[in-house]
Amino acid sequence: MFINRFPIELWTGRVDPEQDSPRWHQKVQPLTTDSQPGLSLLGFACDEGVRRNQGRTGAAEGPAVIRKALAGLAWHRQGKAYDAGDIVCEDGDLEAAQARLAASVNDALSANHLPIVMGGGHEIAFGSWSGLAAHLAPQLHAPRIGIVNFDAHFDLRDPAHVHSSGTPFAQIAEQCAQRGWPFHYACLGISRASNTSALFHKAAELGVLVREDHEITAASLERICTDLRAFAVDCDALYLTIDIDVLPACEAPGVSAPAARGVSLALLEPMLECLKGTGKLRLIDLAELNPTYDIDNRTAKVAARLIHLLSLDAY
Repeated sequence: MFINRFPIELWTGRVDPEQDSPRWHQKVQPLTTDSQPGLSLLGFACDEGVRRNQGRTGAAEGPAVIRKALAGLAWHRQGKAYDAGDIVCEDGDLEAAQARLAASVNDALSANHLPIVMGGGHEIAFGSWSGLAAHLAPQLHAPRIGIVNFDAHFDLRDPAHVHSSGTPFAQIAEQCAQRGWPFHYACLGISRASNTSALFHKAAELGVLVREDHEITAASLERICTDLRAFAVDCDALYLTIDIDVLPACEAPGVSAPAARGVSLALLEPMLECLKGTGKLRLIDLAELNPTYDIDNRTAKVAARLIHLLSLDAY
């Protein structure tokens, strides 16, 4: 089901008396077919993949709380921002929900918007990528889509058993192989304690650029950003996906699998700025915010801040 409505009840908040003091809730508009190019927010209210992966469900409520947290933030964008509503998976048919997500992402890209998809479990990734792939396929013979995933997990589990929040990048790799497309995947923030040897071997076989959580420090940021820029050079477009469980549990407690170590927001933000600087970001999504386990809306506020950061000077 696709709820194509403007959730006005979520876009509310404080109105400041000073001039030139807008906030997001005063600027976000409903997306229409004739909307000028801008930022397109789309919810993926689904955690069927998390359930299949035996994780803690609740991420389907993520899009609503992200909107609430974003609504009150100060507005510093130059461009437009729109809300495209939610894609909802209530019947357990994950694959159909992912197909609807792909179609919506493709539509947004075709209208020259920058889609930011708010999850939902990390099964969001297969739907998001499929939309970008559908958009680029008619334009390029073998599009080089670079996937940059900030995540404590590879999500490269074997999809032959079940499609879940743990399999999206393995599914994408299979799709690339079937189409004769290159598979470019970078995964940063990996927790060795949370990924089996088989997954590390799979990543090596696929040529994944890997940076473990303990490798990402203030001293290594410049080197990692150099690696990311080099990664981007070989890509036609970048798809950025952020699994919020990459952050330490103290900063993001409201996720399916809280990180014992993680990568702090202070380290994550410079890497995101680096990716923005490539000029190749075409699609962004955020996954695994689970409001059921959040504390004082910490995780929702982090997700909103990330969208705020990524939206500056973009579209």
